Amino acid sequence: MNAKEEVRISKLLSLVLRHRPETLDLQLDESGWISCDALLKALAKRGNVVNFEQLRQLVENSDKQRFALSADGKRIRANQGHSVSVELELPQESPPDRLYHGTVERFLESIHKRGLIRGRRHHVHLSQDRSTARQVAMRRGSPVILVVLAKEMAAEGYAFYRSPNGVWLVDEVPPKFLQSS
Repeated sequence: MNAKEEVRISKLLSLVLRHRPETLDLQLDESGWISCDALLKALAKRGNVVNFEQLRQLVENSDKQRFALSADGKRIRANQGHSVSVELELPQESPPDRLYHGTVERFLESIHKRGLIRGRRHHVHLSQDRSTARQVAMRRGSPVILVVLAKEMAAEGYAFYRSPNGVWLVDEVPPKFLQSS
């Protein structure tokens, strides 16, 4: 599979495993997993012939590690970012003092009023470092990096989780825990 095909298949997997499994007539289990065999058959049925080794390489070589294979290699799921109902069963973790969120100027007024909200996703996504937050925000324009006072939030009872690819997840970030970087 060439790089262009990898990007196309990765985008399709993001759609199916995070938002709309019905696109390929599939159904995720309660934890977001789906059989690799069922996924590969559904892809092939729609003209996207991918073998298991190509799927495994796509998962392993993804720069953002969006997907995970089960320990036995028989199932696949998205690591986070779901808009469909799934329970990722991530353990609660103590966050570092500071986390970061990348956004763009046009969202700042709303963020200053309402904080960071999850919208249609299950969680707000936070980065461990400024450079990752910047990369995330650059998809939408000129990045603005916000500092999240994560340790203070945790002390007030907010639950933090970390996905297998290192993205920190929280239900919301109220404005009082945000600082401009």
